[in-house]
Amino acid sequence: MKKLEIYEPAMCCSTGVCGVDVDPVLVQFVADLQWLSEQGVSVSRYNLSQEPQAFAANMDVVKEMEADMDRLPVLVVDGHVVSTGVYLSRQQLAQKLGLSQDLPVKTEATEGCKPGGGCC
Repeated sequence: MKKLEIYEPAMCCSTGVCGVDVDPVLVQFVADLQWLSEQGVSVSRYNLSQEPQAFAANMDVVKEMEADMDRLPVLVVDGHVVSTGVYLSRQQLAQKLGLSQDLPVKTEATEGCKPGGGCC
């Protein structure tokens, strides 16, 4: 099983998707991480303000932070730093994890218009 660890800057909550001014990049990232979990990837997120011990325990992450705090988020796949400073797209995450590039697009099924339903 592949393992993805994300070391993120201090945020108000564990996902960063909270408050009144939500970053759409983080909203998409949360959805992409859910998709990765569904593909069998073990995903762990660490928020600097809530889990500083996780950062201190990973010397590669410490080195990135010493170089520049703007290097957060740091993404680690199976113990190797694969990205710093940006939230990767679903396709980029799949590539870093060696998953298929044929990513299914989920669409919600709708019943459509029914005769006499007043929608047509």
